[in-house]
Amino acid sequence: MTDPTPALLAAERRAHILATMEREGAVRISQLTDELGAATVTLRRDLAQMEQEGLLQRVHGGAIPANGQHTHAPAGGGTEASTGSIAVLVPSLNFYWPGVVRGMEAAARRHGLKVHLRGASYELQDERPVLERLVASGDIRGLIVAPNTDTPHSQDVVQWLAECGTPSVLVERDAIVQPAGVPVEAVTTDHALGAVLAARHLASLGHRKVGLVLSRNSPTSRKIAAGWQAACEELGLTPAQHIETTLPDRASAEFSAAVDTTLDRALGSGVTALLVHSDPEAMAFVDLALNRGISVPEDLSIVAYDDEVAELFTPALTAVAPPRVSVGETAVELLVSRMADPGRPTRRVMLNPTLVVRESTVAPRAESPA
Repeated sequence: MTDPTPALLAAERRAHILATMEREGAVRISQLTDELGAATVTLRRDLAQMEQEGLLQRVHGGAIPANGQHTHAPAGGGTEASTGSIAVLVPSLNFYWPGVVRGMEAAARRHGLKVHLRGASYELQDERPVLERLVASGDIRGLIVAPNTDTPHSQDVVQWLAECGTPSVLVERDAIVQPAGVPVEAVTTDHALGAVLAARHLASLGHRKVGLVLSRNSPTSRKIAAGWQAACEELGLTPAQHIETTLPDRASAEFSAAVDTTLDRALGSGVTALLVHSDPEAMAFVDLALNRGISVPEDLSIVAYDDEVAELFTPALTAVAPPRVSVGETAVELLVSRMADPGRPTRRVMLNPTLVVRESTVAPRAESPA
């Protein structure tokens, strides 16, 4: 079968592959497919040719620099295999984070490193005692942390990471080290773009009045809200009443009532579509809407944010899918690079989410003539 990818783009593809490898320490075919829109067979051929030219070394699922690392290679390009462990502290072992952790574990195995994993809490005020115990627990060569940035101790945690002497990378968090305001090495998802993708999809279907529902006040939620508001302004959505609400915890007695109140506000103001963060909250909206005789998607289209289990629901939910596994892999690659060369420039990597269109979004019903 003839590959439809234009041959004239080969040089651009090669340049992109080399730039990505320089920036992130590795390239993945799945990531390149999304970024370049090229066929998998084309990318495999590119990597094979570049390996013959001594530009890279192919590994399962992608490639690393020619003098880089694979499972048995050293982090610094020397002759001894990587040993030791990295410690990972994330705010939850549920919801968004298992996919990120799987990516970390896969990348760590490629570098011969073990992962010491701890789940903290979105309510934990000061992660320093947990981090201190992790560093003291064994041969910890580096740290990957998603600190709580909404506490009085958040800056203290960032300062501790900068001064503890152990290389560190933040994941899904942005921070600076005071007093100079130096950015911290980090890998994040462009969650604002995720909200933009959702808004553009709904606008393309003909929705004009849309709403945003957030599950909790978090760095991710704030980025989603910022992207959503900018996209709505750009696209001319929600010209009347704007629906934006933050729900209580799903386990609380107030959750169902809050969803019902939001549905009342949405339908009362003519809203025909909602972006809901995250999947479980989106599924709750569908369930409670159907219980009230509100048809999804005919009366109300729903887009979920996170795409953890959205595909398994009925109807299958259109969802914004952050590249969770790639986020975890990239965090480890950044950390390994930092461990090998502590003096190299700080890197901040932002990865794009995608929108997966399924059954929960359709064009709004045509308004009946007056």
